[in-house]
Amino acid sequence: MSTAYGLLRGSRALFAAARSAAASAAPKAAAPPSKRALAAAAAAPKAPKPAKQKKPTQPSGIMKAKPISLALQDFVGETEISRVEAVKKVWAYIKANNLQNPVDRREIFCDDTLKKLFEGKDKVGFLEIAKLLSSHFVKSA
Repeated sequence: MSTAYGLLRGSRALFAAARSAAASAAPKAAAPPSKRALAAAAAAPKAPKPAKQKKPTQPSGIMKAKPISLALQDFVGETEISRVEAVKKVWAYIKANNLQNPVDRREIFCDDTLKKLFEGKDKVGFLEIAKLLSSHFVKSA
């Protein structure tokens, strides 16, 4: 037999006895709350928090009104407009005048009014509209 085995031969029984004695002497910890108790605590009404007053934010990016070209001013009837509003007005015009291709709804037929805005193109894709309108927004220094 090896020396290590001889030293630890009876230790298992000693450790088991010590463990059981420590467990019986220590006070029992409170049992964790059940799922039902947690759900009831979560459903209990809480005091409402006072509403924080938000500062009115100024629109930025594509929501900010910017000066536009004369061609776009004639179309929308305003001197400043946001990119989002410009695209909305163009789409409203397209729908009102039935300018979408009935076979391929992604394609828009341009009448004389839209040709002024879209660089004289006869047809444009619906994804091109915002890109073609961006040239009508005056770049600010």
